[in-house]
Amino acid sequence: MTWYEFACKYVDMKWKSASANYRQVIARALTAATPAMYARKRGKPTDVNLRSAMHRRAFNTRQREAAQGDAAEALRWLSENTKPVSALAEPGTIREVLDAATSTVEGKRAAATTAKKHRLVLSNALDYAVELDLLAENPLKSLKWTPPKCTHEVDRVSVINHVQARDLLKAVGLQKPSGKRLIAFFAVMYYAALRPEEAVNLRVCNITLPPLDEGDEEVWGEIHIGKAAPFAGKEWTDDGSSRELRALKHRAEGQTRTIPCPPPLTAILRVHLTEFTKGDDGRLFYGVRGGDLPNITYRRAWIAARRKTFTEEEAQTSLAKRPYDLRHACVSTWLNAGVPATQVAAWAGHSVDVLLKIYAKCIVGQDEAARRRISAALSDE
Repeated sequence: MTWYEFACKYVDMKWKSASANYRQVIARALTAATPAMYARKRGKPTDVNLRSAMHRRAFNTRQREAAQGDAAEALRWLSENTKPVSALAEPGTIREVLDAATSTVEGKRAAATTAKKHRLVLSNALDYAVELDLLAENPLKSLKWTPPKCTHEVDRVSVINHVQARDLLKAVGLQKPSGKRLIAFFAVMYYAALRPEEAVNLRVCNITLPPLDEGDEEVWGEIHIGKAAPFAGKEWTDDGSSRELRALKHRAEGQTRTIPCPPPLTAILRVHLTEFTKGDDGRLFYGVRGGDLPNITYRRAWIAARRKTFTEEEAQTSLAKRPYDLRHACVSTWLNAGVPATQVAAWAGHSVDVLLKIYAKCIVGQDEAARRRISAALSDE
């Protein structure tokens, strides 16, 4: 069996159980690795055409048969010009494939997280080759490879304070035409630590706000979520929609999460529910013309709000550079307020271990407290 035939077979095997975004990870990894398995270069289409055809067509179960023009020509060439899978048993060949899979188009080492993901996909694919009796063993497992160092810690520089958050939300509201309807969208990330794919899928029924008594502004509500809708692109989802409705991250199907809604967020949500009608299926946030809230819409508004709020020097830093950084700011606020890590983890949808690993640098005041304890321990008294 040729490498190309096998790679397509592997993609088809993984397709049903893989999320739309992981399908893209598989396609990118195989696209990066395949050039090392070219058997010859006679009549080879351009590298750009080959990469495009592999990523968008060959390694996409739903799109492969729809290839036309340059893409179809590229796939025909690939079907006739890749080495057999058995060639991977040769040390030199498997080394070249691994190097290709973990490198950029320019031949440089890929980002640490990308390199690790691609190696994992390649290893899983070769396990499947062993299962099909195409290889006696997975040659990648005996190959020495030092994984690139990467950190998942949140950079404290990216975390904003409450004053900055309020200024940013105010600046968002000034953006036309979607600004006002996006204030609450960004607010649920900052005050309730929702991920963007959780916020965009929020429904009115997910919000519980207590009755507003006259003169009573210090009220708490709750947000209940059970689904997320990460953006993947219509080519990668089963139903052709841009977003894929999934279980919450790190949660089994059917599991839910409840997050407290502090008074500032309660007030913002009340205003939003008063000014804007429910969208399709009761969704809280939607596009100007209805339907899903487009990624480009809220990203543009956020970029414009940062420019308006921050100085030129601040805007060049990582300070709240992405909407996702609002979630980081919320979790950091909870931890620094003294909320137990177990409770923060439950609200944020993390395990305690992962939570403390990611936010270790964002918990302030620990150095000084530790020094006081050490000084007390070393005291002569």
